[in-house]
Amino acid sequence: MPPATEGGAVSDTVAQESLSPIPRQMTVPPGAEPRSNVPSVRYDLAVTGPDELPADGLPGDEPRGEVFERGGASWYGIQFHQRRTASGERFDMGALTAAHKTLPFNTRVCVRSLVNGKEVLVRVNDRGPYTQGRVIDLSRAAADRIGLASLGIKQVALTVIDREGMRCDGELAEPGEADAPSLEVAPVRPPQARPAATRKAPVRRAPARRR
Repeated sequence: MPPATEGGAVSDTVAQESLSPIPRQMTVPPGAEPRSNVPSVRYDLAVTGPDELPADGLPGDEPRGEVFERGGASWYGIQFHQRRTASGERFDMGALTAAHKTLPFNTRVCVRSLVNGKEVLVRVNDRGPYTQGRVIDLSRAAADRIGLASLGIKQVALTVIDREGMRCDGELAEPGEADAPSLEVAPVRPPQARPAATRKAPVRRAPARRR
């Protein structure tokens, strides 16, 4: 530490002599390999439309088809298990299903995580989510497939499986190969006509005898 003057302040001459400018030089020497070849992952908000989709930065992870939508994904589980979904069937947190705001019921969607590149094929059977920035709600089983259950809300890319030959998670995903489970509806029985009511003949009682 430079010596102080009588007033306790450091003299200007001493301060200028003790401080030297930092030389400008590159942090990485020329010709040296970069510290990391892994690109950063994009965490953009919900974006729709083919002209507005940015690259997610995962090397070698090309989409299996045209990306329909991109945004946040959440999941729901035990608190909604066996409750009625918007399609009328009961929610099964162990099935590979999902909720979407606009896609028709039974539409098959390939959900690709933009965090780790994992994919899962789901079927739309519910409506939602209605929170800004989220585009799909996955069942607990579907969230586990792409490592979402332990992360909460993460960015995904949605590809609608609408033609033959499309793949998801490395396997063929033909549209309609897994139809919705049939809903058990009790048959409606026509109302049976009630038999016409018959009038009973009045019972005549013998007049009481006078004593």
